[in-house]
Amino acid sequence: MSIIRPFEATDILHFNTVNADAWTATYHSGYYASYLARWPDFCVASEGAYDHSIRAYMIAKHEPPPPDPQHHGHLTALSVAPAHRSAGLARVFMDMLERLSSDGSMGGGGGSEAAGEQEVAGEGTGEGPSTGTVSASALADGAATTAEAPPEGKGKAATTRTRTTATDCVDAYFVDLFVRCNNARAIDMYERLGYSVFRRVVDYYHGMDGVGSTRDELDGYDMRKSMPKDAAGKYVRTNGKDILVSPEQVWA
Repeated sequence: MSIIRPFEATDILHFNTVNADAWTATYHSGYYASYLARWPDFCVASEGAYDHSIRAYMIAKHEPPPPDPQHHGHLTALSVAPAHRSAGLARVFMDMLERLSSDGSMGGGGGSEAAGEQEVAGEGTGEGPSTGTVSASALADGAATTAEAPPEGKGKAATTRTRTTATDCVDAYFVDLFVRCNNARAIDMYERLGYSVFRRVVDYYHGMDGVGSTRDELDGYDMRKSMPKDAAGKYVRTNGKDILVSPEQVWA
């Protein structure tokens, strides 16, 4: 059984087993602290109910501030320790991010089951739907959340049990994330959750340790999912893999 709670600054001292993954990037401590200071509701962690080890975490944000027409939720990092994959924790976290980024109507079990978990920074693959989501501030106020891992050998997703509220939801237009073009399992999972490629960012991962040198290793997909506010689908497209942009264009 896993407990989902707000991410804490001291968690960076204990998540080595989570980040010991070729796909996962580890940032400096100030980077995590800045997220906790600005977007605490969007940063969560999962720990063991009895051993308190860090099993998974997510840091995310929403930007630019509303009423900017590009206001969106963004998944920065989502990683699950190898021993706790296939328990549906990634799906639980994505439900939470979508609920917080929407008007409160998203999250809580939509989407199809995916085939296994392989978590990476800013990229994640999950398995199956969950039931219920909660914001980090609600957790901080004492709304306990548990995620139950399935019996060994079973492929069912984790289940969360909590009460939810739309109080902290930001009603953004979409949620986006970046994933390496060669991370097929992550891409498949996100597509099953309703995300699609909006554009291909050339050399997005250039300069990162251990990335590789092929085009698919260096490039990243910008994947998006519209929230209810984007009723017309303005912020998604069907031919995103054919749209090539530079990192400078992304951050412009």
